[in-house]
Amino acid sequence: MSQERNESVPHMKSEEFRQLGHQMVDWIADYWARMESYPVRAKVAPGEVLSKLPPHAPEQGLGGVEGWDAVFKDLESVVMPGVTHWQSPSFFAYFPANASGPSVLGELLSAGLGVQGMLWSTGPSCTELETRVLDWLAELIGLPESFRSMSPAGGGVIQGTASEATLVAMVAARSRVRRQRPGDAPLVAYSSTQAHSSVLKAAMLSGVARGASDTAHVRLLETDGGYALRPELLERAITEDLAAGRQPFFVCATLGTTSSGAMDPLGPTSEVMKRTGLTDMGGWLHVDAAWAGSALICPENQGLAAGIENVDSIAFDPHKWMLTNFDCDAFYTRDRAALVEALSVTPEYLRNAASASGSVIDYRDWQVELGRRFRALKLWFVVRHYGVNGLRAYIREHVRLAALFESWVREDTRFELAVPRSLSLVCFRLAPRPGEAPEATDARNRALLDKLNATGSAFLSHTVLPGVGGKPARFVLRMAIGAPSTQETHVRACWEALQKLTGE
Repeated sequence: MSQERNESVPHMKSEEFRQLGHQMVDWIADYWARMESYPVRAKVAPGEVLSKLPPHAPEQGLGGVEGWDAVFKDLESVVMPGVTHWQSPSFFAYFPANASGPSVLGELLSAGLGVQGMLWSTGPSCTELETRVLDWLAELIGLPESFRSMSPAGGGVIQGTASEATLVAMVAARSRVRRQRPGDAPLVAYSSTQAHSSVLKAAMLSGVARGASDTAHVRLLETDGGYALRPELLERAITEDLAAGRQPFFVCATLGTTSSGAMDPLGPTSEVMKRTGLTDMGGWLHVDAAWAGSALICPENQGLAAGIENVDSIAFDPHKWMLTNFDCDAFYTRDRAALVEALSVTPEYLRNAASASGSVIDYRDWQVELGRRFRALKLWFVVRHYGVNGLRAYIREHVRLAALFESWVREDTRFELAVPRSLSLVCFRLAPRPGEAPEATDARNRALLDKLNATGSAFLSHTVLPGVGGKPARFVLRMAIGAPSTQETHVRACWEALQKLTGE
C-alpha cells in the first residue's frame, strides 16, 4: 500500500549557506570592532532575556535567506543585551576566556566537517592531528619526553575543561591503586584548601566522596602564607590515613590557584609521596595548571613547574590564556595505560581492525564521554597563525601590564597588595584605615567593586583569602589581565576609575 510523501525538509542550500556564512562572519568581525561600545558586564535583570523569547518553538521555518533577517535582528535586540563581553579588553574578572580569529575559523571548520573522532577509524586525521599538536605544546611548555606520544607510556589528549581532566586523572588513579593494593580500604584524595572545586566534584562523581562536605575522603590541607600547599601537612595527613587503615591514592597540586595564583611546590610534593610509600602504592600526582600552564610556553616561567618530571599528569587550558576559544584543555600523562584500563569499555559495535592491532590511539579511552569533536583544528590554526614567538609575546605583554598595575597599587597608600603578583594576576584591595574593623574594610572593598562594575567600563571579580597567622580572612579584588585585545590604555583606564571611585 503506497504512502503519501511527507513535505520536503527545508535544508539550507549550499549557496544560502555561503551567503549567510559571509553575513555571520561579517557580523562577528563587526562585533569585535565595536566591542568596547558595550558595558563589559550585562545589565539585564533575571528573566529579562527569557521574556523576549516566545514560549513555543516556531511551527514554520525561516524559509530562505531573507527569513534570516529576523535572526540577525534578534541577535541585536534579544541576545546582545544579555551578553557579558568576555573578549572585551576591559574584562579583568575570573580568568580570561580567549578567542581569536584563527581559533574561531578552526571551530567553524570542525563544525563544517562534522567529524566524530571517537576512534582512530572514525577520524584518522582527527586523531593524528591531535596527537601531533599536543606533542608540539608539550615541547613548548617544557614537559619531559615521558609525557609525549612517542614515549613508551605517555601522551596528550584534548579534554573539554580542566575539571574533566581532574576527573579523568582521579578515575585512573583509583584504578591503578586498587590494582596494586586490592581491598576495600576507604580511598582518600588530597589538595590544598585553595585548589579548584573540581577536585571535590571529581571525588563526588567518582564515588570517592559522599558529598561536598566529606572531609574524610577529600583532605583539603591548609596553606602557607603565600596560599600554596604545605608538603609537611600533606605528609602528616598521608601518614595518619595509612595508620588509620585508609588508602591514600590521589594528590592534586595547583599551578596558579583561582583565588590568588599560588604555585604549589611540585618537587617537594612528589618527594612526600615517595617517602610515605604512596608512589610505590600507585598513588597519582596530578597538576591543575588550568590558567598558568599557558605561561610555561615562555622559558622564563618554566621554573614554576620544577619537579614536573615526577608527576603523573598535568592539564592546562589553551582556552584560558592561549587564544583558543572554549572548550580546549590539554591533558598529559606519563601513564596512558592507566587511563585506558580505567575508562575503556568496548561493545561489539566499536570493534575494528585498527583498534585491535594496537597500532593506533582511540582517544575515546582517554576521556569520560564517547564522542569527540575535531577540536585539534582550532589549536592547530592558533599555533600556526601566531607561531611560538607570537604566543610568547602575547603572554609576556599581559605579564608586563600586570606588573605595571602592581606598581601603581604599591605607589598608592590607599591600596595594598593582598599577595605578590602571580604572572598576570594582581590581588589587591583598599588598605585598612587606622583602627578600622576587618568587616568595615571588607565592606568598603565590596562597595568599590560594585561601583566599578556598575559603570560598565570594566569588570573585576573578587575572592576571599583565608586569614594567616591568626589574622582574619580578607575580601580581595582580582585584576586578571588576559583578554586578546587588552592594551595598556585599558589597564590604565581601569586603575584611574578605581582611584576616582575611591576618592568619591
